[in-house]
Amino acid sequence: MKAGIESLGVYAGRAVLDVQELAAARGLDLQRMQNLLMREKTVALPFEDPVSFAVNAAKPIVDRLAPAERARIEQLVVATESGVDFGKPIASYVHHFLGLSRNCRTFEVKHACYAGTAALQSALTLVHSEVSPGAKALVITTDAARPIPHTYAEPSQGAAAIAMLIGDAPRVLEVEKGMSGCYGFEVMDSCRPTPEIETGDADLSLLTYLDCIENSFAAYRSKAGDVRFATHFDYLAFHTPFGGMAKGAHRTMMRKLERVPPPVIEDDFRRRLEPSLRYCARVGNIYSGTVFLALAGAIEGGSFDGVPKRVGLFSYGSGCCSEFYSGLASAESQRAVAGQQLARQLDERHRLSMPEYERLLEMHKRLPFGTQNGEPDGAGFEQLFAGRGLLVLDRIRGYHREYRWS
Repeated sequence: MKAGIESLGVYAGRAVLDVQELAAARGLDLQRMQNLLMREKTVALPFEDPVSFAVNAAKPIVDRLAPAERARIEQLVVATESGVDFGKPIASYVHHFLGLSRNCRTFEVKHACYAGTAALQSALTLVHSEVSPGAKALVITTDAARPIPHTYAEPSQGAAAIAMLIGDAPRVLEVEKGMSGCYGFEVMDSCRPTPEIETGDADLSLLTYLDCIENSFAAYRSKAGDVRFATHFDYLAFHTPFGGMAKGAHRTMMRKLERVPPPVIEDDFRRRLEPSLRYCARVGNIYSGTVFLALAGAIEGGSFDGVPKRVGLFSYGSGCCSEFYSGLASAESQRAVAGQQLARQLDERHRLSMPEYERLLEMHKRLPFGTQNGEPDGAGFEQLFAGRGLLVLDRIRGYHREYRWS
């Protein structure tokens, strides 16, 4: 039976910062910045958090369902490395505000940037098992990257949530059953030893990413047969911390596996991988959801002539685990993704000045992880939400996060 992504929803926040302005203000090498292939990054506002992002991404999907269809959502998985509690899962808040059945299994999953793919594969297992024929799952990736000021990582750190309804009528992407290869091992390339510290070895992370894409593809090929990297996939969507990293991984694979000259590699990049960067370049690294933001770009920017096209996906999470898998997309998929009007959503974000951005960095420090009581200070930004019906953080009382609709 078929299984995959039936509907896709994206919430990319209400504020954005031009990364070239940030680089200039920080005194970063602007030529080096060009190699990141980044344009903008979403910046979370004080009354936005991973819970509100997740609900705002998924609510349009759930609202379109008839009551009987909504009741068939039997599993909710929220993937994040931006948790707000060591025990209570984000999924419990999301379940409540989406009005899902109390007979729905809910849980949160963490594995750096790989968590979204782990959640997707768990959901696909539910659908394929047919233990409850017709059951659907809701997978949501939600992350707000912690800025690391005055580093080259700062321009790439974004915030967004992506929601995916998983079922047996995959209008957005039919994930090819069994066509996946995993590869992982223990490595200290990136970590968060405390809630407020994100650290690691950038060079080691890059090398590990390259090692993983090569070996996870080899594992994929052991199941798919003697397929070629250059011809088996019509489009590619990689985990994209920044566009230059995905481009570098593509170049490495083409050099090692296909042994073709640079002009051929560049042409292949522009045809198969560059479409996936259109939204990643405007939102930034959103950890568990980045590969799916790349997928949205690949589908919307691709060319479909009535014949389903194969998309190769590569997911990587520090620590580490990776997976190379594939799915089939069609003209119907493209219409479904285009219907999200993601470019319009990104265009409507408030463009932050550097003084506003610096003020937001200070505002976020006022509600650190583990806050018992407090209210977000979003002075000057409330009008960005007025009348939009979006979920926002109202206050924290006795560690319990309380929300309201704008």
